[in-house]
Amino acid sequence: MKPSLRALRTVRGDTLQENVGIALDTLRANKLRSSLTVLGVVIGVSTVMAMAAIVQGIREQIVHTIEIAGPTTFYVIKYFSQTPLNPDQLPKEVRVRPDLTEREAERIARLAEVDYAAIWAQLFGRLEYRGARTQTITFFGADDRYQELQGGELVAGRWFTPAELASGAPVVVLDEAMARRIFGYVDPLGERVQVAGRPAEVIGLYVPPENIFAPPGQEVGAIIPFRLAEHQYTIDKTNALWIVVKPRPGVTVAEAQDAVTVTMRNVRNLRPGEPNTFDMITQDQILDTFNKLTGVFFLVMIVLSSVALLVGGIGVMAIMMVSVTDRTREIGVRKAMGATRRDILVQFLIEAATLTGIGGAIGIVVGLLFGQLVTRAMNIAAEVPIWSAAVAATVSIAIGIVFGLLPANRAARLEPVEALRYE
Repeated sequence: MKPSLRALRTVRGDTLQENVGIALDTLRANKLRSSLTVLGVVIGVSTVMAMAAIVQGIREQIVHTIEIAGPTTFYVIKYFSQTPLNPDQLPKEVRVRPDLTEREAERIARLAEVDYAAIWAQLFGRLEYRGARTQTITFFGADDRYQELQGGELVAGRWFTPAELASGAPVVVLDEAMARRIFGYVDPLGERVQVAGRPAEVIGLYVPPENIFAPPGQEVGAIIPFRLAEHQYTIDKTNALWIVVKPRPGVTVAEAQDAVTVTMRNVRNLRPGEPNTFDMITQDQILDTFNKLTGVFFLVMIVLSSVALLVGGIGVMAIMMVSVTDRTREIGVRKAMGATRRDILVQFLIEAATLTGIGGAIGIVVGLLFGQLVTRAMNIAAEVPIWSAAVAATVSIAIGIVFGLLPANRAARLEPVEALRYE
């Protein structure tokens, strides 16, 4: 009588459980050797998990920032490049382009399709007050609608008045956390602080939106009037100067971009057929550029972690070859008692998969912890994507099977008589 399907599954389940038990006994019997072999798998898997957490976390914060500014907001820039250009060694096609001006931003702001347009600048420097100072931070030359575009909350004081914006008055709105660092218990409002070596009166305290993407040392610590930035600081007009444009409700990005293009060409007296001497970048392009950059970064990390996984796989092969040699007599006894080549092959493959599976499980936990530490240090909220854990576990077990195939096949091919005679 043929065995039922349920009985066959029960037998297979018992065999699998028995082989896993044998594998664990073997690992316990060779703790040091097994631990060193598992280490390579742990390093590789944890690297994959940590990188997945970091990249996913940063991407979520970039998307969050884009949502705050609004998906329709776009930017007019001098030259679009995926990497910053050296302002002292600009290519010819960049040098021939004129710099963006405040006048151009004002012309764009008057368009019927545009709700808001203004020129902004990004600068870097330290905040200092009576000997207390921060590390190098980012500060912006902008206007009183900075909060509307970037989100956050004004928790004390006020934003700039039209007169302050027009004259470039030496006033500043500080990030509240930065203010606490240098002022301590002193009320910052009304005090004068050095912003990158220039004095300015603190008129407001600003709290940025939670979890906004801000790498260590690059937090936005202050906002000053654009005209003050233009008069008192040296602006990198290629990489750090742009016109922010927000279309009116009901106007598409394409319609607003067409209107801005016509205006910019008229202001710059460009003839029909002449190429634009400016570029425009949308939020989708920013996200796409970011995805390309992080994609390369993630690929490099995957390659590096693959090397560690390869080393771990070679270690698995080595330990399994040694295990086959050490257990030759045991293999002979099992074959003499009726075990088939397939039984022996499966036994050693399960041992190899168990070895790397344990390494993969430990690697997932280590990767999760390391990813959380790094993302907290970078001030971003990150959740490890489930697919990365599934991939890491699958890859670690697959490595055990692939690299365990040769020693398992060697064990399966041993002749019972020769194996029993082995000393």
